[in-house]
Amino acid sequence: MGVHVDRFAEPAAVARRSLVREIVAGGGLADPAWRTAFEEVPRHLFVPYYFASRTGAYERLWCEDPDPVRRARWLRGAYVDGPLATRVRDGELVSSSSQPSLMASMLEELEVREGNAVLEIGAGTGYNAALLAHRLGDDLVTTVDLDTEITESARTHLAAAGYHPTVVTGDGARGCPERAPFDRIIATCTLPSVPFDWLPQCRPGARILAPLSTGLIALGVREDSHGRSAEGRFLRTSAYFVPLRGGELPREGHIGGLPRRAIENELFRFLLTLTAGSLDPHEALSLWERERRPLRDRFGVTVSGGHQWAWLDDPEGPYAWPLGRSNGWASAVGG
Repeated sequence: MGVHVDRFAEPAAVARRSLVREIVAGGGLADPAWRTAFEEVPRHLFVPYYFASRTGAYERLWCEDPDPVRRARWLRGAYVDGPLATRVRDGELVSSSSQPSLMASMLEELEVREGNAVLEIGAGTGYNAALLAHRLGDDLVTTVDLDTEITESARTHLAAAGYHPTVVTGDGARGCPERAPFDRIIATCTLPSVPFDWLPQCRPGARILAPLSTGLIALGVREDSHGRSAEGRFLRTSAYFVPLRGGELPREGHIGGLPRRAIENELFRFLLTLTAGSLDPHEALSLWERERRPLRDRFGVTVSGGHQWAWLDDPEGPYAWPLGRSNGWASAVGG
């Protein structure tokens, strides 16, 4: 196999340094090891084409466009701090490459240590797996996706950039038992609840970071009388990802009669989604107002003994809501 020659290497390096400076200026990449990874992993090799949204439609930009102006637009867009639509079917977004500053934040919140084995749910373009492999080494990184087309292209992109983590085609909700145990699990797709199959694949002390509702939940895994349990709080930041394909997200329910100030409030919609199916929207509004519009980091999730629930302030407190079982979903998008 021939050596990949990157004819965009020089202008891409300039654009990459600019992107890193922007993320750092926004308070990200405080960890020097992650900053180096973002400086050295070439994102453009993972998005040889993507779709730019224009007037309600998607315009395809790609690296082999015969028009040099459009090629330049493609390269600039690859290093903009924003998400990129990488797969669109019938006008609907199927897969994307996440916003780099959000990826940086999630990777730092994952709190990896040297020697940690990491499972990524949602191979996407392979870019996030490459960042992990840059930090930890190929042998310690596994990425899973349901779609064969996605995993094959992720392998191709990774190889072009010089990385060779394990890429598995399979249901991300079932984890990857053949590669377990893991010290960290990170998901790049929105979940309706935490897959129970992940916990026995984690070492005690493992950390799980995943989008849930419109937030990011960080769970610590422990051994107790129920076997593996996990518990943790949401981060304060918002996070919007494409849903885990094959899984059905909870609906917000009937919101007629709710005041516009509540419906349009991003934090209230987080609570509404988190409690969907468990709490009437009007009850959710009463709680939200009584508790003085709580921020995300007052909420948490516990997974134990075959059950899981979300809670406000205290897992044993008066405000708790069951989350649905999550076995049997399909995997994933993002990265």
